Parts: sequence; C-alpha cells; structure tokens
Amino acid sequence: MTIPEKILHVVHCIDTEGPLNETLTATFERLQSIFGISLHPTVENLKLLQSKSIELGGKEEAVAACFSPALLRYNSNWSDIENMLEEILSACYRRQLVDDFDNGWVFSWHCMDHMGYAENPRHKDVGYGNIFRFYRSKLKEFGSMQDEINWHFHPLSLTKNPINAATSYLNSYEVLTQIICRRILEDNWFPVVNRPGFHSERPDSHSFLEQWIPFDYANQFCEEAQDQPDFSLGRFGDWSRASKSWRGYHPSHDDYQQEGNCRRIIFRCLNVGTRIRALQQKHINEAFLEARNSGSAILSFANHDYRDMRPDIELVRSMLSASRKEFSDVKIKFSGAEAAAKSILGFDSCAPLKLGIKLLENRLIVEVIEGAIFGPQPYLAMKSREGRFYHDNFDVLEPNRVWTYVLDSQTIDVGSISKIGAAAAGRYGGSFIAVLNL
Repeated sequence: MTIPEKILHVVHCIDTEGPLNETLTATFERLQSIFGISLHPTVENLKLLQSKSIELGGKEEAVAACFSPALLRYNSNWSDIENMLEEILSACYRRQLVDDFDNGWVFSWHCMDHMGYAENPRHKDVGYGNIFRFYRSKLKEFGSMQDEINWHFHPLSLTKNPINAATSYLNSYEVLTQIICRRILEDNWFPVVNRPGFHSERPDSHSFLEQWIPFDYANQFCEEAQDQPDFSLGRFGDWSRASKSWRGYHPSHDDYQQEGNCRRIIFRCLNVGTRIRALQQKHINEAFLEARNSGSAILSFANHDYRDMRPDIELVRSMLSASRKEFSDVKIKFSGAEAAAKSILGFDSCAPLKLGIKLLENRLIVEVIEGAIFGPQPYLAMKSREGRFYHDNFDVLEPNRVWTYVLDSQTIDVGSISKIGAAAAGRYGGSFIAVLNL
C-alpha cells in the first residue's frame, strides 16, 4: 500500500508595484504623521532613531522598527529593480535551496497599475499595464516559466494621494474597470489569484472578488499585537477573526473573515520584510504540522518589489531549513500561488474553461464550451473606435452557461466598437479570454 505524500507548498507572493522613491524629508514627515514626533530631517537624526538613542517616551522600539535601514532600502528606479531581478531570477539563485521535487524558488508576481492619482509624491510608474508588461517581459527574458503573474489592486484614497490608505472598490470603480478591460483586450490576460492592496478587504471588495477571482491570498491572521499606531483598529487589514489554518477557507457572504458558503478560497499569507504581521518560525512549524496532519497545506508570505527582497528570501530559507529537520516526513514544494491552490484543492485534473463568443448582427452571445465558469458571468470588456474602454453586465440567458449583450442605442452602437472581449476564471482555476475584432 502506497502512503500518500504529505506536501507543504511554499508560496512567495510579491505585491508588485514597481519603483518607490522616498526622500529623507518625506521619511521624517511619516515620523510626524505616524508617531506625532517632529525632528529635523537629517541623516544623523535618522541613525539616532534607528539605534533607539533618542528618548521618545516609550516609542523608541516602535519607531526603530518602522524606520529600520532594511525598510528604507528602496528600489527607487527600474534600474534598481532590474539589478535585483538579475540575481533572483537566475537559476543559480533559485536553486540555493531546492525543494523535495528538485525545484528551485518560485515567485508569484501580483502586478498592479498606478492610475487615478491627483499627485505622485513617491514617483511611482503611472500608466496602464506598465508594471505588468515589464514583469511579463522579464520573466520571458529569463525563461521563468515557473513563476506566475497575478492580480493586485490598490483602491484610491479619498484625496487620490497614493500614499494614503484606502479600502473602497466603489470609490475606485472607474479605474478598476479600466485596468481589467485593458488587461483583457490589450494583454489577453484575466486574474485568477488576488493579493489585496493595503492587505485590506471590505464588503464591497469581498463582493467584487466573489464574482471574478477564485483564489485570494489575503488572510493575515496573527496572534501578536502590532505595536504600530497607524495599523491600529483594523486599518491596513483587519483579520483578527479569521482562521489560523494554512489550508484556506470559503468565506461567509456577510463576513469575509468567517467560514461560509462563498465560492472563492481565502488563504493565509503573512508578511516578510515589514513591520506588521511578520512570518515567524512558529508559523512555519504550524504550517508543517498542518500538512502532516491533513496531507497538505500552503505556507504563503508576501513582500514588495520596491525593496530588496534578497534578505527576506534568505530569512525564509533559513527558517524553512530549520523546520524541515523537525518535520522530515513532510515534503516541501515551491509553487506559484495558483498552482498551490489547485493542488491542495484537488483541481489539477479538472477540465479547463473554454468560452465561445459570436456576434449575430448587434447581439453578442458568449457561452461555456468546456469546463465551468467561476462566477455568475464573464467579464465584458469593449473598446471603442476612439480608443475608450467600457465594461457592462451581460444578460443571463442560461445561468452558468450562456450570456448575451445587445449593442444598440440603449448601450453602445455596434458600429462604434472595434473590439469586444469576454473573460472569466475557471471554477477550478485557470482563465479563458475570448475576443472579437470588429
């Protein structure tokens, strides 16, 4: 009798946002904003804060953690990021630690677009698809077919300032739909895996994700108190009621933190290289133990490409190596976020989704040809002859199978459209994009 393998998938998610440039003055402005401490912005004062050499009324430890040299070591331009990628995408670097299937390190790049800002104080790369296309090109250049490109979106703040936190998809809906329409029609791509901006989900984003994206690496349940005032009271993600399991859960319709009957799966994903909800050795041991007891689990963690990720990777490697000695009966497997989700859920052998699309005069018809759709309808994207992008709902002809859309004076005249796309994630992962050029 063959004993089933016990596998712990190791998933490295990157909130992929491109370069970020913070000046010394801006660093001290954050000090004032977060801790209410006003100091002259000098390199000397920064070093004193980092060494906890200035008396701050009990805030010394928290301030030093917030402004540590590692957290301020930004990739401030694309050249910095390219230099980092030159090493970490190489086979030599990936295979400094190999899994039990002779595979090297795998990255899941959750790419976002910077759009809709009223100002750009950190000099982010503003433009539709800029970051997505940069990374797709780099992965192709390095032959990094084991890596995945996934979804990441930052809602716009009320002031449209990108350094301010925000959680509302409804306040950002125009930008959100523009990004997805362009990914479908310009890049032939549709999301399957989410990493939430600011680590945060709320009822509106919960509902949006439930329509479109089956796998969600969002849960940051962490027992430890977060000694950072700007992260208090649930800001930047409240996961205090969520599961501590490393196997994921279907959320409840009314509470994304509780288990329920929703379609998508939310997986736990802690941070590395940051000041809150940091992955620790005990978390890795817990994931190994759950894989031992349940047969499989996913240890996932996230950081950002605008910092040098090499120290974070080396830290996780060292903790993984320590845990492997204690859990020698559990095999580790470096996996992309989607690949790990499909494997742990038993979706690997399920039929992939295939959509058909046709236009009969002015009536668009989309139907499922093979497999099954994840949500209640495909995502409709249209491009006008003037280069504008539109999204709308389908009419449901047969639930889960056939949808229609009429192009006329009530919507958009068919003669004004140059391209139409219908895209969806499959119920068991994967995606399919069907496009008509008119």
